[in-house]
Amino acid sequence: MKILIIGATGTIGQAIRAKMQDQHELILASKNNSEHQVDITSSKSIKALFDRVGKLDAIVSVTGNLHFGPISEMNAEQFRMGLNDKLLGQVDITLIGQHYLNLGGSITLTSGIVSDEPILGGANATTVNAAIDGFVKAAAIELKNNIRINSVNPTMVEESREIYGPFFPGYEAVPVAEVANAFVRSIEGPQTGRVYRVW
Repeated sequence: MKILIIGATGTIGQAIRAKMQDQHELILASKNNSEHQVDITSSKSIKALFDRVGKLDAIVSVTGNLHFGPISEMNAEQFRMGLNDKLLGQVDITLIGQHYLNLGGSITLTSGIVSDEPILGGANATTVNAAIDGFVKAAAIELKNNIRINSVNPTMVEESREIYGPFFPGYEAVPVAEVANAFVRSIEGPQTGRVYRVW
């Protein structure tokens, strides 16, 4: 399969590449340091990416920024960061990308555990991740040409514990390879409208 990975340079993106590079043709994209650069907050940039890479069998999005901070100090502009980046960015990837997928292709988005298990300072992250999972369930019943869509909803990965551990007290971490397996399941399997929780 010809698979586009947006966010290919991140911890999870690299793990997906390691799992799939021997069996599939991978096209790597990210905001920086990839063969293809894309800004997911810009429809023009997303459209240009798809125009460059052409027809695909699968699209993977493992990217997007959020705002973290106390809700008592948060303003609407800060809250919009996550909405405009991780949420609308991945929605836009879907809306544009569906037209570049071959018959029976797939789209896999990324949410996260705080959709169901909020953390302090994470109101924006909880809202955005829950919305991504909801979007996937709704989009699955409308996409044409047998296109499937799922999301992967991971907890903190072991490889990032040093950075994110203080924000997730008492949470179990999982090896990033387990998260990558959920993406393989979404891409190569038959299911659609699923939220694959890796907790």
